[in-house]
Amino acid sequence: MKSTLKNDSSGVLSLGQLLEHNPAPMPALIGPALLPSSGILFVGGEPKVGKSLLVANLALALASGCSRAGFTIPQSRRVLICQFELPTSQFAARLAPMRKPIGAAADSNLLIDTEAAGHLLSAPRGLDHFLRAIRTANADVVVLDPLYSTHDQDENDTRAMAALCQTLLRLRDASHAALIVVHHVRKSVGRYEIGSAFRGSSALHAVGDSYLLLVRPSPQVPTVELRFQFRYAPAEAPRLLSLDADTLWVCIIHYQTGVPSSTPQSRNR
Repeated sequence: MKSTLKNDSSGVLSLGQLLEHNPAPMPALIGPALLPSSGILFVGGEPKVGKSLLVANLALALASGCSRAGFTIPQSRRVLICQFELPTSQFAARLAPMRKPIGAAADSNLLIDTEAAGHLLSAPRGLDHFLRAIRTANADVVVLDPLYSTHDQDENDTRAMAALCQTLLRLRDASHAALIVVHHVRKSVGRYEIGSAFRGSSALHAVGDSYLLLVRPSPQVPTVELRFQFRYAPAEAPRLLSLDADTLWVCIIHYQTGVPSSTPQSRNR
């Protein structure tokens, strides 16, 4: 009989050794299971559906350690936002009302790359810029909003998107940060499509850990439905959200009553 496998330079481990040297995974940065530690979350939806507002909410919740809109934030994290759609002054004006309900809780942990525009992940110099910004911020989480502004590839070309996704993996692995990526969806999306609704979905499925799709149930109703797909956990039931026009925070609407949730928003200590 062969002797018990020993740990050597071959890199081959027994099951006992594997479990001994690889502790349980870190808890999700946003629960339940929405953003795993060092994971990649894709957030998508049609134009003007509220993707960027929701992601800004998530960024502030992470930075402040506040659980909001049914998402659990176990502890505060340092978050770097790289957004490409608004001038810095307009983005500051968007964040200002969101800050009011949480006060200064996120002030030191939420950082913005004001020089993100013009840098492409698909180019070596652009990738270097983002890595420097992440290291300067000492970020645990990085927001890229939207993905199409970070590259010059054809999103209908599977090979080009696969190469871009490999760049996202390099960015994550080199920075040790989780990624929240805002992306567009195809023009025609089926009722039960989630991850497959994203442009370049066959490539995105190879790298994404979770997918959050925003859908407006009806043009006449000012609510948004969230649909979930997770790689490593059961999917969450869809949620209906409404937007507080004064604070620009989203809140849950109960399906049964259509009344905004009255559950207090807690702050994790």
